[in-house]
Amino acid sequence: MAIWGSHSLESCRRHDQTFLPGRLAQIVPDGFPAPVYTYQDNPLTTAGFELGRRLFYDGRLSLDSNFPCASCHQQVAGFGTYEHDRSHGYGHSHTLRNAPVLFNLAWSRALHWDGAYTNLEQEAQQPITTHNEMAENFPEVISRLQPDPYYQAQFRKAFGTPEVTQDRILKALAQFTGYLTSAASKYDRVRLGQDVFSEAENRGYQLFRTYCATCHPEPLFTDYSYRNIGLPVDPLLNDFGRMRITGNSSDSLKFRVPTLRNVAVSENYMHDGRYNTLEQVLQFYASGVQPGPTLDPLLKGGIPLSPDQQDDVYQFLKTLTDSSFLNNPMFGKPQ
Repeated sequence: MAIWGSHSLESCRRHDQTFLPGRLAQIVPDGFPAPVYTYQDNPLTTAGFELGRRLFYDGRLSLDSNFPCASCHQQVAGFGTYEHDRSHGYGHSHTLRNAPVLFNLAWSRALHWDGAYTNLEQEAQQPITTHNEMAENFPEVISRLQPDPYYQAQFRKAFGTPEVTQDRILKALAQFTGYLTSAASKYDRVRLGQDVFSEAENRGYQLFRTYCATCHPEPLFTDYSYRNIGLPVDPLLNDFGRMRITGNSSDSLKFRVPTLRNVAVSENYMHDGRYNTLEQVLQFYASGVQPGPTLDPLLKGGIPLSPDQQDDVYQFLKTLTDSSFLNNPMFGKPQ
């Protein structure tokens, strides 16, 4: 069984900075529910995590070696796409969507904006082999990595022998991405009685609890549901969200509710990155929600926030930024 238990904020920080030999304990911060993904078929180890981190930043997993996983999932943006509407891929292509953030994934039963993938290994495979992302195939990736003495040694440490295989690559990537846990923001310090909100932050928090918390409940700030929030479809993309997976017209224009943790640094916003700033997002909810047959009933008529109230909510959302996570060298590019 995977090793996991409840950790305080301070113990979470110590975990982020110190490796233990062999098995690596899964982080479950105070107040979080039990994780869904517990590594039962992929035991979490220091060697596996380190191997996954190296692979995550290695461009050789892409066709032209210019697009590692980290090219679309940048630590500075909570492992989301920073300052791009949609992700860039091989051959100057663009993907259909803005890359979602990669943290607290162990609490999600399905992944991506449309829930197309049900485990971390599937999620890791998709961008490597998709033509407008990393555009590679696993035999070629293996042929590049197998002769590398570092990878031979690291695969031996993680899996017992030096062979590089598709299954091992995906398991190592799943260990790295699944371990990324963000729970040390100002909001968390307030929640644990270690800090206090400013007046504006507290006003914003109360407004958030009134108007936003149904879809973005604490402490994960997502309910993992799929909802149509009233965004008009982009006629150039024709992305109808969850319906692409289920084929059910009732799922038209429904997308995964994203976490709001680190939202102030994970620009751009919405599934296609159409908004550059959080201020634009809040203005949309106040006056831009479009009616439609699958519109979430909670958003009928939008969210009636004045400009001053929008600013208060914005101040609260900034308290969800976890600087220790965004700057933790344990998650950065290996030297």
